[in-house]
Amino acid sequence: MYQLIKPLLFSFQAEKAHHITTTLFKIVSKTPIVSSILKQSFRLDDESLKRELWGLTFKNPVGLAAGFDKDGKYIKEMAQLGFGFIEVGTVTPVGQAGNPKPRLFRLISDKGIINRMGFNNGGVDELVNNLKKLNKNRDFILGGNIGKNKVTPNDEAYKDYLICFQKLYDYVDYFVVNLSSPNTPGLRELQDKKPLSKILSTLLDERSKYEKKKPILLKIAPDLTNEQIDDVIEICIELNMDGLIATNTTISRDNLQTTDQEINQIGAGGLSGRPLNKRSTEVIRYISTKSQSQIPLIGVGGITDVQSAKEKIDAGADLIQVYSGLIYAGPYLIKRIKKALSA
Repeated sequence: MYQLIKPLLFSFQAEKAHHITTTLFKIVSKTPIVSSILKQSFRLDDESLKRELWGLTFKNPVGLAAGFDKDGKYIKEMAQLGFGFIEVGTVTPVGQAGNPKPRLFRLISDKGIINRMGFNNGGVDELVNNLKKLNKNRDFILGGNIGKNKVTPNDEAYKDYLICFQKLYDYVDYFVVNLSSPNTPGLRELQDKKPLSKILSTLLDERSKYEKKKPILLKIAPDLTNEQIDDVIEICIELNMDGLIATNTTISRDNLQTTDQEINQIGAGGLSGRPLNKRSTEVIRYISTKSQSQIPLIGVGGITDVQSAKEKIDAGADLIQVYSGLIYAGPYLIKRIKKALSA
């Protein structure tokens, strides 16, 4: 079905197509018949797919990556597609519009996406209000991806992460600290050893005040050098961090089929989709090997088919996430991956 409507969706500018798709999906999936069909079509119950991590039970290892649903507006609908976990955000303390449009672009010949969204979201209070509407007995794990506002100076960034952490604590199962988006000026500088330690230590100190210790993960960029990754590994082990997500989007434009002229016209932004797959998998394998598998990993970046999903698992990922791959392969990609992993 998706392949039939994809040409129509691709006739719209990418961000507009996203809004059309999510809005229509939200409307039609409320119909009992459609909801029943969706659950039957995408459900795959298999004990072999279950994963136990951080004291949480994931019914399967395939998740929806952050960025798709920043404000938690479509969680119930996306859950019907059979995800084992869903990550909302990136959310900031105060709502912000993000970067000027257009800011989302398809690289069709590469099955890639370039975005420079800039943490556009309604703010953490809006997200919390949406999460309050969820059924407490949901059968999927929910993650909260947190960031800083664009106007917040880097030396005060820890305060933004702390605000989001405190407000979301009662509503999500795990947290992701996003310091690796290339679309907020100066954000990636926070991956350096000193500011990184400050932010993570602040959150870990805050978590110690709660009876239930919810996992805190760090999402890293694929553009880090091995020496920088070594620093991240050292900090994670030293602070007893719960895990890493590898990787965010890349600023690299190497080995693309899309013409240089088109790339230049698009301009800045993070590249995701198939062109990111190789580097993302390399980072996962490097972390897994270097840390001797001490650090739990969620693999994301360039999963567009069953093979790329398996490569992430084989490289050392405990769980995986998809987003850009859905745009090109459609939602049935989730079930195809689950079938392959269960086999």
